[in-house]
Amino acid sequence: MNDQSFNRARKIMLESQIRPNKVIDERVLSAFSEIPRELFVQKSMRDIAYIDEDLPLSNGRYLMEPMILARLIQSLELSVSDNVMIIGVGTGYSAAIISQIVASVIGIESRANLIQKAESNLTSLDITNAVLFKERLQDGYSKEAPYNAILIDGGVSFIPDNILNQLANDGRLVSIYRSKAETAGEASLWMRAARKFSRTCLFNAQVPTLEEFKLKQEFSF
Repeated sequence: MNDQSFNRARKIMLESQIRPNKVIDERVLSAFSEIPRELFVQKSMRDIAYIDEDLPLSNGRYLMEPMILARLIQSLELSVSDNVMIIGVGTGYSAAIISQIVASVIGIESRANLIQKAESNLTSLDITNAVLFKERLQDGYSKEAPYNAILIDGGVSFIPDNILNQLANDGRLVSIYRSKAETAGEASLWMRAARKFSRTCLFNAQVPTLEEFKLKQEFSF
């Protein structure tokens, strides 16, 4: 595919996948229309970069389905002055999208090859308000906390308290929650009010669970 074909595919993604699925925030729609999704997948998968499925990256990471990612970002109700952390930033697509909406983005990734690719992608797009760090996903990045919003870019079976505690008061966190492997996934919003946290199910969604956020199997003897 050439640039013109990718531009057409991006428009189709917006009009057939994202807009019809309750995404009405014009800032979110604009970001998805501007960022070239094909840059963030392997070259062999660029021709299918805009399909409505999760796309494998490497080392158990996936590029989340566009509609689900768009709805999660919209549910964060971002403001231009917000400081946002993305956990499991992969090749940088979600960071590129959110960077178009807010003041600063912190991206966390544990895989060196992915963070190198993400940094290259952001540089090629001249994105200067997103900074990436190689860290354990389950640790977040407390040095830049508190965050107005956190996106965990993948599925989770649990969220460590230390990540929730990196939210600012009235802060919001989104991810796809699946308590057990056999249960359905729920796009969920966690909100902080002082020292209390609440979770609200937004819609049903299926994305691969990040290895770092899977519950360890318990054995009984």
